[in-house]
Amino acid sequence: MAASSPLNTKSNFHGRSISLPSRPHPLILKCNQHLETLLKSSNETSSSSLLFHKIDGLRDLIKCVENLIQLPLTQDALIHEHQENWVSNLLDGSLRLLDVCSSAKDAVIHTKECTRELQSIIRRRGGGTEVTAEAKKFLTSRKVVKKAISKALTNLKGNAKNCNIISTNEDHQTLSLIKLLQDVEVAILSTFQTTLEFISGTTHSKSNSWGSISKLIQPKRVACSLVADESEFAQVDVALQSFLFTKTRKLEGINDLQNHLEKTESCIQDLEEGLEFVFRRLIKIRVSLLNTLNK
Repeated sequence: MAASSPLNTKSNFHGRSISLPSRPHPLILKCNQHLETLLKSSNETSSSSLLFHKIDGLRDLIKCVENLIQLPLTQDALIHEHQENWVSNLLDGSLRLLDVCSSAKDAVIHTKECTRELQSIIRRRGGGTEVTAEAKKFLTSRKVVKKAISKALTNLKGNAKNCNIISTNEDHQTLSLIKLLQDVEVAILSTFQTTLEFISGTTHSKSNSWGSISKLIQPKRVACSLVADESEFAQVDVALQSFLFTKTRKLEGINDLQNHLEKTESCIQDLEEGLEFVFRRLIKIRVSLLNTLNK
């Protein structure tokens, strides 16, 4: 399956290069299709539907990449080029993806716990000092979450320059595989950035968006810039502040807050399920990479 093509005249330039079939494997083509679909999904208008559509596309892409890593042609390329920079960068990238996904998961879980606790107190008490105290606690918790997300985004942008894969391989098909894996990492990081901004409930100017960062990595292929715009998380932040700092119409404020808490909880459930799926798949991909390189 990994036999050299008779048209390959450059294999003698690099002793460790592996010649892949002259025609791309169907899985490589499928991965590219999922990648293009993910990058084009920025046409959605609704903030939450945008994010969940992106995560659905991300799930499809990661499942395809997981199968791609299992292919003999991919494993042969990894084994024959295990000392090349691109293999090392691929392993480092798998850790980057897990770290960012873990940060998003932690932020969602933390917000979910606070949401449920405040909802529980509102149902039991209806109002009063306990609800006010819990709302203040929730607002403080959101500040902690935003600070953690800000740190994660800073680390993400600081590591962006390290995503670029460099190879001395002269084989065109191998280079195509390397480029695909690089594009996949950038697209996943971009989706995670969108997710973190959505959870934070913040908006960013175009100059600070992922689009400017992706140019450091892949200027022509990846332009995946999406920002949270009035996400459910942003709306619940506003509802908390309105409830705490508006002295009149407290009952109306509680009803409005409860309504936003319910919307946020529903959003959190879908988001948590998507991130957990992606996280498990990323672990499997990293394990497969390590197992292949340790053969």
